[in-house]
Amino acid sequence: MASGGGGGEAVAWVPQEDGLREICGLLEQQVAPTADDKSMIWQKLEHYSQFPDFNNYLSFIFARAEGISVEVRQAAGLLLKNNLRSALKTMPHANQQYIKTELLPCMAAADKQIRSTAGTIISTFVQIGGVAEWPELLHALVKCLDSNDFNHMEGAMDALSKICEDIPQVLDSDISALSERPINAFIPRFLQLFQSPHATLRKLALGSVNQYVMLMPTVLHVSMDKYLQGLFLLANDPTPEVRKLVCAAFVQLIEVRSAALEPHLRNVIEYMLVVNKDQDDEVALEACEFWSAYCEAELPPENLQEFLPRLLPILLSNMAYSDDDESIEDGALPDREQDLKPRFHASRFHGSEDVEDESGMGTSLAIPGLTEKHPLTPGVWKCHPSQSRLAASRSISNEKSWEHQESDGRRNTFWPDWNYLVGCNHCPRILDTARLDNECGERENQSKLDDDIVNVWNLRKCSAAALDFLSNVFGDRILPTLMPIVQEKLSATGDEAWKDREAAVLALGAIGEGCINGLYPHLSQIIAFLVPLLDDKYPLIRSISCWTLSRFSKYIVEGAHREGHDQFDKVLTGLLRRLVDDNKRVQEAACSAFATLEEEAAEELVPRLDIILQHLMWAFGKYQRRNLRIVYDALGTLADAVGGELNQPKYLEILMPPLVTKWQQLSDSDKDLFPLLECFTSIAQALGTEFSQFAQPVYQRCISIIQAQQLAKANPVSAGTPYDKEFVVCCLDLLSGLTEGLGPGIESLVSQSNLRDLLLQCCVDDAYDVRQSAFALLGDLARVCPVHLHPRLAEFLDVSAKQLNLPKLKETVSVANNACWAIGELAIKVRKEISPVVLTLVSALVLVLQHPEGLNKSLIENAAITLGRLAWVCPELVSPHMEHFMQSWCIALSMIRDDIEKEDAFRGLCAMVRANPSGALNSLLSMCKAIASWHEIRSEDLHNEVCQVLHGYKQMLKDGAWEQCMSVLEPPVKDKLCKYQLQ
Repeated sequence: MASGGGGGEAVAWVPQEDGLREICGLLEQQVAPTADDKSMIWQKLEHYSQFPDFNNYLSFIFARAEGISVEVRQAAGLLLKNNLRSALKTMPHANQQYIKTELLPCMAAADKQIRSTAGTIISTFVQIGGVAEWPELLHALVKCLDSNDFNHMEGAMDALSKICEDIPQVLDSDISALSERPINAFIPRFLQLFQSPHATLRKLALGSVNQYVMLMPTVLHVSMDKYLQGLFLLANDPTPEVRKLVCAAFVQLIEVRSAALEPHLRNVIEYMLVVNKDQDDEVALEACEFWSAYCEAELPPENLQEFLPRLLPILLSNMAYSDDDESIEDGALPDREQDLKPRFHASRFHGSEDVEDESGMGTSLAIPGLTEKHPLTPGVWKCHPSQSRLAASRSISNEKSWEHQESDGRRNTFWPDWNYLVGCNHCPRILDTARLDNECGERENQSKLDDDIVNVWNLRKCSAAALDFLSNVFGDRILPTLMPIVQEKLSATGDEAWKDREAAVLALGAIGEGCINGLYPHLSQIIAFLVPLLDDKYPLIRSISCWTLSRFSKYIVEGAHREGHDQFDKVLTGLLRRLVDDNKRVQEAACSAFATLEEEAAEELVPRLDIILQHLMWAFGKYQRRNLRIVYDALGTLADAVGGELNQPKYLEILMPPLVTKWQQLSDSDKDLFPLLECFTSIAQALGTEFSQFAQPVYQRCISIIQAQQLAKANPVSAGTPYDKEFVVCCLDLLSGLTEGLGPGIESLVSQSNLRDLLLQCCVDDAYDVRQSAFALLGDLARVCPVHLHPRLAEFLDVSAKQLNLPKLKETVSVANNACWAIGELAIKVRKEISPVVLTLVSALVLVLQHPEGLNKSLIENAAITLGRLAWVCPELVSPHMEHFMQSWCIALSMIRDDIEKEDAFRGLCAMVRANPSGALNSLLSMCKAIASWHEIRSEDLHNEVCQVLHGYKQMLKDGAWEQCMSVLEPPVKDKLCKYQLQ
């Protein structure tokens, strides 16, 4: 294959006929529905892609090939787009220019699909290369928009809409060759197109402007009145897609530019009330987003309050299932692949939970799609459940009665998982072949529309989420309007009314947190009403009743303490019955709800362990793959809740054999191992040393899986399996669980394996979650068998310290947190052996303490404790530098709750003061406040050391200096210092 060209002047590239014919033939086969072996066709196309002018051929076929079908031309264009992603930056300039030249006229092609595909390719070009190197594009776009020719205008708007969606900032940037930013030329033209007689142009123009509401370029800011006038003009547009974009605009404005809407707020609210009932569900859905956005914007509630009597009935009406969404989901039917939603393991984390998961994913039973609209599940990280640095001991206590915070990365009952629990309606998917990323533009088959009804954000879910938001803003004030409607729907009889009853049960759960004060006196009656619904003949009523009951788990458990266990037992046995329901949706809801109840009930479950384990294991034998994952979660949660009480032969005989059998059935590359590994982690921690009878094969398999995955990462061909870091993370966490459970008993297993070397490799892995779990395991091993880390101690300390010096520390804060904790655990075990690197470690920790902005509470606490531990073991090395960090260190120490790790830190403080008393003089007030932060120092030795420190300074500061120092302390601080006999 060769391209034309040569000579003194550049000669236009011309395709060779043979090459053109062969590539066209391959593309025809690729798009043919009857093609037998498309992989072979694709391999041939891949072969041609090695030629430097292959993309020129694709451009020619797309733009000029005569007598070729639109489908083949489009396939050539989409293959070109995919190739540009990997090849554009290294593509010869002449080839780039040829492709650009061929693309521009395609924006005005007679065929809509060609225009649309051209827009996609152009957007890809701009995304990779920007617009500065393609000035002809901007001129062509403006010329097309000003042409008054529909094809030209629509082609240009299609390309622009994709650029605005994918890389809006590129048009709002300064370009040296232009006198103004490109967006200044386009926004006025977009706004003018709001009045176009063509719905397509109105839709594309409005959608493009909406992309800039967040960025708010100057040209849009000064045109805000015209933008709002355009929105009001389009508010009743006959085209649903335009009305949907109008609603989306108001939602964005209320989120980020609410001041612009304030003069028009009443009219906007009135409009949203109307379109929230639009016959087009997509329009109604977009309108429904407004209420949650309003609440999150923290605007004055009174602006919305008068509309609640009209809004609440609309939301409740929209929460009912639609006619085509009555899911049966027979539990005996095997799951389809699309039923098996992706799951993500949460790496182990030592410390507070007031942090966000840098992966951005969260780790509840969230169904994909929820966080795209409403991130109701905060990022939660798996904590070390039995360390002194528990989330419970490091997180800020919230005294609000019904807030339930996640502690183990499994689910969050306080934030409703709307995306699963309220189901969804089927919605058609519009196939935009011009934007497909499929290889060679292969069209998706409409028969493969994903009909998994729990995955789509819809009007039902959005309405329930809005009600939750409103209940948290307005509290009990919504009850006088809402409860009569709920009661009416709950009392409706007849088969035709089941959807209203189900929606009413959902509503009770949705307001369960925000309206708890008003509901509290009636909760016994509400729960008594809900329990029989667990046996309703309609599966969706059974499933939503499970969830709503779980929202009141805390009350149910507290009621058992106050009034006896009758109601608690009814809820418990009702959920257990539903665990073995024949409907998959009910199984999932019941299992998740039961796990939530487990977390609240804890020791209340102990007398009922027999029946609980029997039902969980019946479910284990009954469930298909998808729901089996939730059983693992419920079993792990049970182990966390009851701890060592599980360690009885009669319980282990029920629990362990089925799990061990499943463990043996699954291959090392089966992703169904993930939840089982997590389950074993909790069980190992609960059973402690008694897990030793199961430990050896579990330990050895974890080692084997990590080895295999590291081999797959280095050489996937020879490994025969693709690399998946989730296997490594899960195995590291299970090894942590074994270490924690077995304690020193893990030593015999570690001594006979290469765990130390594998662990060091994981500590330098490029994936943050692998490193996070690796440093958690490093700290655990340091606590129980540091001798086996000793041969590579310097390397472990070096790589740990590097985690604190990363330029992007805020993005990998969980890794730094666990590394920091591990350094402290190593320090108190190896003591003086840490001397060669102690100052390097101190320097890294001091930087964290002195620049805490944007860092999470747990990292700051761990840094303060680890610094204290280093000072404790090497005071002679650390104390000469103490004046440089005493103040920030003491501030951090004063924020830590009483526990043994805080004791270690204060032992370090006392040791440094003894070695260098003058080093703390300038920070004496901060040190006194840190000492006063103790509720009680339980260690008599440490209490005496602190007394000696304070008395030493009292004797050192003469001539009234001590009294002057004490006089500036707040009275509560002085009162707390009295216990050290300073008077």
